[in-house]
Amino acid sequence: MRDILTNSSVINFLTSLADGDLNIATEFVWVIIATALSMVGGAIGGMLLAGKDIGYQFSAMLGALFAPAGAIPAIILGLAVLNWLTNY
Repeated sequence: MRDILTNSSVINFLTSLADGDLNIATEFVWVIIATALSMVGGAIGGMLLAGKDIGYQFSAMLGALFAPAGAIPAIILGLAVLNWLTNY
């Protein structure tokens, strides 16, 4: 584990991720992070909305599956706009 964190390419990647530099690698990581967060939010929302009616586990599963369907296009569009704004 120590060898991975001391690798110069990993250090450069983590630095560009923390600095807010938008390239294809950092955008891919941000999409993965935002998708995971939208799945958590969708599961919580599904449990709050339909937990008593169809069961908490099933509503959480449905919420986690359907939340990224709307979030991923918005995330990609937002990252494209940010990339365009930083270039001009």
